[in-house]
Amino acid sequence: MSCRKTHARDYWRSLLLTDLYEINMVEAYLAAGMEDDAIFEFFVRKLPASRGFLVAAGLQQVVHFLLDGCCSNNEIDWLRKSGKFSDRLIDYMANFHFTGDVDALAEGTIFFVDEPVIRVTAPIAQAQLVETRIINFLHYQSLVATKAARMKLAAPNKILVDFGLRRAHSGEAGLLAARASYIAGFAGTATVPAADEFDIPIYGTMAHSFVQAYDDEKEAFADFATARPDQTVFLIDTYDTEVAAQKVAELAPSLADKGISVRGVRLDSGDLATHAREVRRILDDAGLEATQIVASGGIDEYELQKLSADAAPIDIYGIGTSLVTSDDTPALDCAYKLKAYAGKPRRKRSEGKAFWPGATQTFRQYDENGRMVGDVICCADQSMEGKPLLQPVVQGGKLVASLPSLEAIRKHAASELERLPEQLRRLGTSPAYPVRVTRDLRQLADEVDRTIDVTLAGAAQCAGG
Repeated sequence: MSCRKTHARDYWRSLLLTDLYEINMVEAYLAAGMEDDAIFEFFVRKLPASRGFLVAAGLQQVVHFLLDGCCSNNEIDWLRKSGKFSDRLIDYMANFHFTGDVDALAEGTIFFVDEPVIRVTAPIAQAQLVETRIINFLHYQSLVATKAARMKLAAPNKILVDFGLRRAHSGEAGLLAARASYIAGFAGTATVPAADEFDIPIYGTMAHSFVQAYDDEKEAFADFATARPDQTVFLIDTYDTEVAAQKVAELAPSLADKGISVRGVRLDSGDLATHAREVRRILDDAGLEATQIVASGGIDEYELQKLSADAAPIDIYGIGTSLVTSDDTPALDCAYKLKAYAGKPRRKRSEGKAFWPGATQTFRQYDENGRMVGDVICCADQSMEGKPLLQPVVQGGKLVASLPSLEAIRKHAASELERLPEQLRRLGTSPAYPVRVTRDLRQLADEVDRTIDVTLAGAAQCAGG
């Protein structure tokens, strides 16, 4: 069903899920007759102190939005009734169709400061209107994918599961966090719609409230197992962790008689390593060697690193708040900026926010073992040694490269993490990865700056009479 025939707002596709200033600028571009192509690029200005690299994620949502973005009947009616917009703008929104090009990093690719993650080339009103949503999709998923990748590096042999939906800043954020963390190597998520939307494996246990609702803890476990025989992971720290583990051990034979195995027990508080060792002993003594121990409760990459170093007998970690909020680094200093218009390179020189003008490209170089050794940022029409990272995805408003499956993206991300230099695989501070800017790009910036200076000087003379 087309968006125009749909009355309910579809936030995945809605052109009105944007900042007002995007619509203001589109109105002004249309009024001024500005129809030439513009080039915009999304990039990160600087890495947070605790990040040595970033993982690109969110491209599929961007592409679907660009190709399917529209306004519903209700949204067009609101634009009219609001009295805030011209008929020209309303007609433009009602008939919007993206006709431009998109070049982008493959999802799961490692990237660094100033490197273009996506390049949009389109008539300026089109390229401007989609800015907010492009930043939405790329910023959040790249943020979460990077956080998840750090967790995988901290505990490479453990099963990590996203438990973050309830602490996410919205339902959409929780759903996209499940996708981004899966790309980075998580085994699955507790977020149910992720199974339907993205075919991600879903995991779940029980809450303390279920145990609290019973007078007898063992009875709670028994009833849960009967109702959910394939989901027998019992939460055992409601009262006394070790006592509850013993109750699970005592219950296991009667469950086995019914064909039900105890898949796992979950710890959610206290000294996880100490509790896990004691629980592992209790379970093993009862012949439950195959029963896994799941741990959750405020775990981040640093806690994972500590528990791994302590050889804690924990098989699965449920990661919530620290993942979906990227709590130590909740935002990236990123931007989607105009790099060229009407064939002329453009450049912003604001203090601390200057960027390289014109369309750019990144070439990545590797050593004899396939490890990354350095990147080069250059003008898009330059050819350099190494692998060009931006690749065509959309041309003339049509997909020209098939979008890979989530499993393929996940494999690519795993390969990228394997290629990281050893110093970037550690959580502590490390030397910055070398990213070089070519002389040609620097010269282009100087030329644009001289043009700006001449223009400013001329304007000053006019103002002075």
